[in-house]
Amino acid sequence: MESICSILLEHWSVWLVAVTLVVAAVIDGLYLKVPNWLTIPMIISGLVFSFTVSGWNGLGWSLLGTVVGLILLLIVYSIGGMGAGDVKLLAGIGAWMHVEHTFWIFIATTIVGGIMALFMIAASGRWKKHFGQMKMITQEIVDVRDPETLFAIAKERKPRMMLLPYGVPMTIAALGYFATQGLLW
Repeated sequence: MESICSILLEHWSVWLVAVTLVVAAVIDGLYLKVPNWLTIPMIISGLVFSFTVSGWNGLGWSLLGTVVGLILLLIVYSIGGMGAGDVKLLAGIGAWMHVEHTFWIFIATTIVGGIMALFMIAASGRWKKHFGQMKMITQEIVDVRDPETLFAIAKERKPRMMLLPYGVPMTIAALGYFATQGLLW
């Protein structure tokens, strides 16, 4: 059986991403914000790490992972559905874990986030209110179609909404993904 130290040394980059995500989830859970001082260094260090380990090819894969992480959540952000910190957090995952892992973490995050939202709604006991809000937001997206206008509408509505700190489901999803894929040990 491998010692804990040798496992951590062998998989230190995944553990670094995991610890960063846990910090992001705690901050997001407390303040509904994932700070730039966490996400920007995560992105830059992932790019530097990939270049250092695999040269230009590694940097290319890291850049592609970063861009994919940004694009996957950018549409939701652009209409006010989440904060920029959440988008940059997935981009940071992309910088370190590259495209394939980032895509599957995004899929898992969507599932975990949906389940968490349902639990939050159930705990509030206000199904009718939240269903009405979902219906209204969906109709706005269909009718308005302009991301800037949708963003402004969402910003005005935000203080009255129950908000899901998206860094939390992203962290749960990523940790679950890392564990099921054997990336932690």
